[in-house]
Amino acid sequence: MPRMLDVSEDVRAEIGDAEADRLLVGDNAPGSYDCTSCRTPGDSEQERTSTVLFVGDETAVLAFAHASCIPSQVVQVAEEQLQGAVRSITGGEQGEPERIVPEQAVLGITSGLVLIDDELHPALVVEPTGAIARPGTDGRDGDQFLQLLLEQGFQPVHRMEQVPEVLHGWSILLAMGQLHAVLQPGTGGGTPVAWWQAHAPLQVTEGWRTAANKSQTVLVYAAPAGSIGQQPREDLLRDALEKASAAGLLVAAAMPLAGT
Repeated sequence: MPRMLDVSEDVRAEIGDAEADRLLVGDNAPGSYDCTSCRTPGDSEQERTSTVLFVGDETAVLAFAHASCIPSQVVQVAEEQLQGAVRSITGGEQGEPERIVPEQAVLGITSGLVLIDDELHPALVVEPTGAIARPGTDGRDGDQFLQLLLEQGFQPVHRMEQVPEVLHGWSILLAMGQLHAVLQPGTGGGTPVAWWQAHAPLQVTEGWRTAANKSQTVLVYAAPAGSIGQQPREDLLRDALEKASAAGLLVAAAMPLAGT
């Protein structure tokens, strides 16, 4: 049975046209799998699935992920990581298989209202579940999340009393009152693509939606894993943001609203 697989041109170039075609028609491709990004089950017969090729110096391992988590791509990793994973999978070692690559953290998003100059602004707070490595690296350089966002145009937050500057080309996709995605510019200025996309549309409060429709702008704050946490109330979320800002661990941007 044909699978709902995405095979990028980079992956196809590495594995060859014949193997790529066999995957697409259902040969050599699993029905069910554990997503290499979020580690939850997936089914290539029921949902879009990305083929991800991990390549070391001598070894290559093909893995699968929800297309909503990461796109089909080739990822360069350390050879010893691949060898350890292969030994575990083939029974050469006991216990759970090793992770092939550093944990590909999931971006968590919390919505809330932030008070600045006596005005309530709709805000999203982005915090990964783990450290973020620069694409194509083995993660040994530490968490690169803030640096990567700074390179995209986010700005450091020194004081929560200031509204972040607009980041042109980025936007927040809201449809039928639900949060669907954070969009970033496409390659070469093409069609915007999802930087973050909800597995299922996220509900936002009536107050948040009203504020967003009024300003047509959403403030997006981002901090490294462990900086903010899950806060049950907006005042506690504000306190966590201020602490992250004081520690130099907060960046932000304002993004126009797309949709209603």
